[in-house]
Amino acid sequence: MKKFAAVLLTVLVVGAAVPAMAAYKSEYKLDIVPSITTAWGQGAQYFADLVRARTDGRVNIKVYPNAQLTTGKQTNAFMMLRNGAIDFACQSSINWSPQVVELNLFAMPFFVAEQPDRYAAMDAITGGKSGAMLKTAVELKGVKVLAYGENGFRELTNSKREIHTPEDFKGLKIRVVGSKLFLDTYKAMGANPIAMNWSDTMTALQQGVVDGQENPINTFYPVKVYEYNKYMLDWHCVIDPTLFSVNPGVWKSFSKEDQIIIEEAAKEAAKFQTALARIGLDDGWAYDYLAKMNKLPEVTDWYKELARVGMVVTQLTPEQTAAFAALAKPVRDEWYSKFPQIMDQAAADMAAVAKK
Repeated sequence: MKKFAAVLLTVLVVGAAVPAMAAYKSEYKLDIVPSITTAWGQGAQYFADLVRARTDGRVNIKVYPNAQLTTGKQTNAFMMLRNGAIDFACQSSINWSPQVVELNLFAMPFFVAEQPDRYAAMDAITGGKSGAMLKTAVELKGVKVLAYGENGFRELTNSKREIHTPEDFKGLKIRVVGSKLFLDTYKAMGANPIAMNWSDTMTALQQGVVDGQENPINTFYPVKVYEYNKYMLDWHCVIDPTLFSVNPGVWKSFSKEDQIIIEEAAKEAAKFQTALARIGLDDGWAYDYLAKMNKLPEVTDWYKELARVGMVVTQLTPEQTAAFAALAKPVRDEWYSKFPQIMDQAAADMAAVAKK
């Protein structure tokens, strides 16, 4: 009996020492909205590749692009991730804002863009106290956030005309993401906004159901929006960060060692994704960073590239931007009251870097 007890004890001890990887899935699904060819998609794939390599294949993440996992209904992604139908996600804050109202901060028109250095302002939020508060808000709703990435500032394209003033918006049917704040903003500009999933947008542009759409350049360029929309308004109205995230149950199933690996991989991939979203648009940091990684993309000068494919890009003067921002102010004031503490902290975070 003593010998049997000793053997049993050994089995129990060894069993307890077996890492969580014994129960790992053969594949973990990661959700993104656009194609792999976008900065968003490339960042997500880089994350999956890093995790697979650094865990020696223990954690095998597969990226599902084009909103496959949500069957095109991108605003359902948060609930599906929270409920475990999706394991990981690299998702836009916009798509999660219906469930986490605080994430509308990034979609407050001209809130970030009006800063002296809009990219430094964005980094001040995601890397500061307000960014931490936003992570907490998301996690209180049931999703673990690993890192902030970036899709980019959202610009407007259309098939009708150049836009220099708010009057030029009148009558334009613009596809927007399914967010009330976006609908409010474009109505304030005098446009006719139409909420539509990204998966339906290209067909709608081709058929003339909508005249235009708004997205970061690196998102609309790969799908050749320029074939249907000749004009682009370079106005940086809102910023579109991504959140590298995981289902809490899935997260707890990983060993502590693998959790550290996954979180570090998310941070690295997020930085890579951010650089891809900013290249040719910032002060040169993105180009230098990607060059050191030997991962420069094919296009490093967006304005030259858009001109090459025949797009007419309108860049606003400060006075012209102010006219649009004035129309957006009532919308900002209304939405500010929905999450004032985080908005105040974000304003303070941005002000701190603006003084440097």
